[in-house]
Amino acid sequence: MPTPTDIRLHRGSRSLEVTFDDGAHFTLSCEYLRVHSPSAEVAGHGPGQEVLQVGKESVNIVGVDPVGHYAVRLRFDDGHDSGLYTWDYLYDLGSNQNAYWQRYLERLEQAGYQRTPHQEQGQERTE
Repeated sequence: MPTPTDIRLHRGSRSLEVTFDDGAHFTLSCEYLRVHSPSAEVAGHGPGQEVLQVGKESVNIVGVDPVGHYAVRLRFDDGHDSGLYTWDYLYDLGSNQNAYWQRYLERLEQAGYQRTPHQEQGQERTE
């Protein structure tokens, strides 16, 4: 799997920009990253145990901490900081952003939650 060559946090636009060594470049919103946290609190302990995250439209990242040479820990301003975002997982989130985001919006709708959009999701760019 590709590895990041650059990770930049943009607090003003509430996004994380990740560039990989294969040229892939993703802009991921803080909300998207928060609701797709790989932590057990969000992802559960197995398939079908995911916990739907609501009210995260305005969440921001307050810290990006390296974990070895394979991941980062994202610290969010709502106190969540237990997910380790491996390079593979970040790449997957970027590559499948549109499908994952749409699935998240559908789950919110099914749960009867009315989302207040803060920003539009970033799009994949290859350079």
